[in-house]
Amino acid sequence: MCGQRARRRVRRGSAAGSALLLGLLAATTVAGGVAVSGPAQAHVPDGHRSLYLVTLTGPGTAGRHDAPRHAPDASRAAQVLRQDALLDQVGASAPVYRWTTALDGFAVRLDAGQAATLAASADVALVERDAVRRLTGLDLRAAAGTPTHSVPGGGRDQVIGFVDSGLWPHSAAFAESPGMHRRPPGFHGPCRTGPGWRAGMCDGKVVAARFFVRGFGADRIASSARLSPVDDDGHGTLSASIAAGDGGVTVQVPGVPHRLTSGVAPRARVAVYKACWQAPDPANDGCSTADLVTAVDRATADGVDVLDLPVSGPDRIDTVERALLGATEAGTVVVASAGNGPGHAAHPSPWVTTVGAGTGEQSRGAVEIAGGPRLTGAMSSRRHVGPVRVVLGSDLAVPGRSSRAAARCLPGSLDAGRTAGRVVVCRRGGIGRVDKSAAVARADGVGMVLVNTGPGSVDADLHSVPTVHLDARAGSTLTAWVRSHPRARIRLVPSGTARPGPRVPGWSRGGDRTGPLLKPDLLAPGLGVLGAVPPDERGLRWDLESGTSAATAAVSGLAAALGAAPGWTPGQVRSALATTARPVPGAGPLRQGAGLAAARPAARPHLAYLPRPGDYRRWLDGLLPADALDATSVFVSTGATSPTVVTRQVTNVGERARYFSSTATGFRRHQVVVTPAAARLAPGESLTFHLEVYGAGPGAAQPLDSGAVTWTAEDGTRVRIPVVIAP
Repeated sequence: MCGQRARRRVRRGSAAGSALLLGLLAATTVAGGVAVSGPAQAHVPDGHRSLYLVTLTGPGTAGRHDAPRHAPDASRAAQVLRQDALLDQVGASAPVYRWTTALDGFAVRLDAGQAATLAASADVALVERDAVRRLTGLDLRAAAGTPTHSVPGGGRDQVIGFVDSGLWPHSAAFAESPGMHRRPPGFHGPCRTGPGWRAGMCDGKVVAARFFVRGFGADRIASSARLSPVDDDGHGTLSASIAAGDGGVTVQVPGVPHRLTSGVAPRARVAVYKACWQAPDPANDGCSTADLVTAVDRATADGVDVLDLPVSGPDRIDTVERALLGATEAGTVVVASAGNGPGHAAHPSPWVTTVGAGTGEQSRGAVEIAGGPRLTGAMSSRRHVGPVRVVLGSDLAVPGRSSRAAARCLPGSLDAGRTAGRVVVCRRGGIGRVDKSAAVARADGVGMVLVNTGPGSVDADLHSVPTVHLDARAGSTLTAWVRSHPRARIRLVPSGTARPGPRVPGWSRGGDRTGPLLKPDLLAPGLGVLGAVPPDERGLRWDLESGTSAATAAVSGLAAALGAAPGWTPGQVRSALATTARPVPGAGPLRQGAGLAAARPAARPHLAYLPRPGDYRRWLDGLLPADALDATSVFVSTGATSPTVVTRQVTNVGERARYFSSTATGFRRHQVVVTPAAARLAPGESLTFHLEVYGAGPGAAQPLDSGAVTWTAEDGTRVRIPVVIAP
């Protein structure tokens, strides 16, 4: 059962409030996977007025190509006058937020009639009620401990803005390194202070910090949550360390050998935009869309190079997506999570690099039964245990507690007199996995075997005692053996790291088969990725993260590393990320997009797909069809005429002329022809080519067909785009 929490929220000092929920927000268990709760309606403080997000027609200052990102005061003053005229028209109160950079609009409290009046105005593009969205970390710390691998160059002077739960600035992952004392050119973000965050906590590594809570409501946050950029949850710290943590930082976890780790872009700077909050009930944690849009607007004005948004959402263009368009138009590379659980991938817009999760390394261990079978599972510890007696938790209940509670190793359910010096078999369920090993440790047990009772992941968590996590089949074998051999002795033996073939976990959201765009764009490792967190009650400052949040952070780091290369444009970065990804065997493009991100090929693609300035907004306004966008994928529906033709353009972004040839591969029911099939391109020269799709006519009862078009340079480098053909 894969929806249980792996760790508890952490209490700070003697306070009873919660302070750390590591990206595990409102996941509920279902058979065979995880269902993540949908957006919750935001708080309505006065009973009849709700917070609405109102977007005006036209772009913010970032989308006006004749205006700089830091628009003059006159431009903003004109926007404010236009906004005020609309507010006066409906008799609305002062707005909660105003947006002028990524988009032109505001968040304001309205009744239903006022909202309807504004929605009918010719000056208004969209009116939406505020809602609470979830962060996309999951309680699926699969058998891993996958480190991130830094990219040469490390994102020097690139600023990654993290719209998340804040940052724990005291982590060694965010120490100011030599050469980081000067402010990155073109960045202007401030350092907001508050409880636990002094002005001096912004330095050459953490270059800015803001927080936004008016949408969520300061009266709705947990008593332990701080109105400051400090991370009380852990999610933001972990994401930032995966993307931009310093290089060569020592990871110290009891029972696990010391290791060095690094963010993908260790020389990149971190800008904090805290917009996600803890509530008294963890089920109500999340991020108000009003706060999210404001964070995006401010990050765009500050001048971030990459924007990391690990937040779920609908598979439609909403206010958040419109704000992300403004960020893209300002020259920011926007990277966002596809989301976890059922449903289609979030962030369906072509200007967002949408990231799904793939598998990484797996830390393994075994239960060796004296005179019996050897059972393998997940194990993070490198300590051997045994041979020692093994006992079932159900046989260790203290007086007054049920055997069912003891079987699950609930806190206070185990009799220390019978647990001491033994390995305890604990059933999964009821509480977090690491809470079970903590209960075993408090009862003086020396190890734990965690067993699934049904379908679900096996997870290499950072436990209080050495632990092997077995699947349901192996768990049943062990349980039966112990019952028939009451004096059985076992050993817990770590067996190193396995590197299985890549796959796409079932909870990583895939794309919509009805198009018009292919999402997610690509994948990155999203199972058991190692990162920094605020210290928990055990003093641990590192943990494992699973979910599309971890994958998004890795791609954000890679985007910063690519963007730091001389002469690279944001369009080149977006293209290189997708066109050099490696396909995952057995997973269709609706599950993986272009495949797993690959750092080395991404650094030298030679060719790029570069949409013309203004194309994204023309597409949004219905003035440009999706198949005319110079996107890094093709989603085509075959029509009444044959062939169906799609046009794309590639540009030589290398430093010398090269010969390029094309291939169309993987299609089973259609013939795809690329015209022209080859060309020699000078630096900066572009080639417009056509994909001619021949096959079954309309109405044919055929499943989706898919393949890829690949351009190969004379030196062997390749750029590849996936193609999906719908009947």
